[in-house]
Parts: sequence; structure tokens; C-alpha cells
Amino acid sequence: MTKRALDVLSLVETVAGYTTYIDLIRPIIKNKKVISTGMKKEIDRVETAIDTACQGESCAIISSGDPGIYAMAGLVFEICKKKNITVAAPEKKNSNNEAELVIEVVPGVPALSSGASLLGAPLSHDFAVISLSDLLTPWDIIEKRLKAAAQADFVIVLYNPKSKKRDWQLEKALKIILQFRDEKTPAGVVAGAMRSNQKVIVSTLDKLNTDHVDMQTTVFIGSSASKAYLDFIVTPRGYLQKYGSSD
Repeated sequence: MTKRALDVLSLVETVAGYTTYIDLIRPIIKNKKVISTGMKKEIDRVETAIDTACQGESCAIISSGDPGIYAMAGLVFEICKKKNITVAAPEKKNSNNEAELVIEVVPGVPALSSGASLLGAPLSHDFAVISLSDLLTPWDIIEKRLKAAAQADFVIVLYNPKSKKRDWQLEKALKIILQFRDEKTPAGVVAGAMRSNQKVIVSTLDKLNTDHVDMQTTVFIGSSASKAYLDFIVTPRGYLQKYGSSD
């Protein structure tokens, strides 16, 4: 969690979030009012948080990783637009056109960054990030994106790879990628990055063990340029090829 995020949590009166995420930060939000809901209650949670803020009570909506990457920032703006709530960034709150609601999106560390750091440097060149959750995006669209990213030789980062009810999408995705990528392509699995249950596995695309993959896991598939080095994955940007010595 960034310093700015900690500062905001210390200042606000109310904290809203998914139950699991609230539990992770309970030690630092003591004596705060809490708006907590389970999975698939995102709209209710965000609407309650917005209503709370519109009534003059400062409220922070927490997400894991970065709030703008597969998280709640987008939904906040969608709901404000739907309800015609005038919003402004903090630096514009004192403008002549007074906003009904001031919104600050506090950046965080997304799973693609924390996971990549544990794997070495798999994202040093172009990459694509695709969520395998078909709860909000139809599978045929996800499949098109997988094929396009694989054909274009991007490093591929897979979010939301598997849950208790969605247990086939990851295997299907790997089969699609294998149509366009060498089976010995370096691949990595990072579970619970920077948490107590952290687990990091470096393998190859054909031998990637997905048995313990869940919603706290991020999967990384290298490009044709990616290389395994000891227990790490590296995707060169091309510095040595262009500027390196001839030795």
C-alpha cells in the first residue's frame, strides 16, 4: 500500500470495500465506519459509498492492486455519470463551477507489477493484460483477445484465471496461446504477491502447473524474446542488441 493510500485511509470517516479486502486492512482502519459487501455486490457497495460522500462524509473505496485496473474506479465514475453527479479532481475543487463530489483516484501497485517483480523482468517489453473472467465479458470476446495478443507476440498477463465456479477458462486460454507460441516459452505463476501466502513458480508454457491457481493468482506467459535465467524470466527490450559491445 502506498503512503498516499495510507494517508487517505487515516483521514476519511468511512471505508468501503469487498469483505476480503476490508479484513486485510482492519488493523489500520480501527474506529472507522465500514461499508462491506461480498462478491457480485459491487454496484450496491459503490452506490452506498457515493451516497455517503454526497451527504458530506468523506469515504474511501478500497480495491486490491490499483483502483483503475480491473477495480472500482471505473464503476465510481460510471455511477456518478448515470446519476448526473458533478464531480471534480481535488486540484479543481475550488473552481468557479463547484463540484457536488470531489474524487481522487489514489494509484496502487497492480498485480502485474508486483507479480512481475517477483518473476524478474518479464514485462520489460510490450505486453498485453487480459482477464479470463467471463462474468462481465463474453468468452468469445476474451478468446479473440487471447488470439490477437498471442499472434502479435506480446508477453501475456492473465488476470482472474480461475475460481471455484470458473475452472475451465485457464486451460482453454493456454491451449489458444500454444497455437501461436513455442511450448518451451517461459511462463510464471504468482499467487498472493507480497502477502503471507505468496507463491512464485517459474516454468514453461507446456508444463505450467495450474492446480493451485485461484483468484489471487496472476499468470505470465512470455513472448518469443523472453528467456529463463536461473529462477527468473526476462524479456529483453533490446538494449544489448543495439548498444552492446561486440565482445
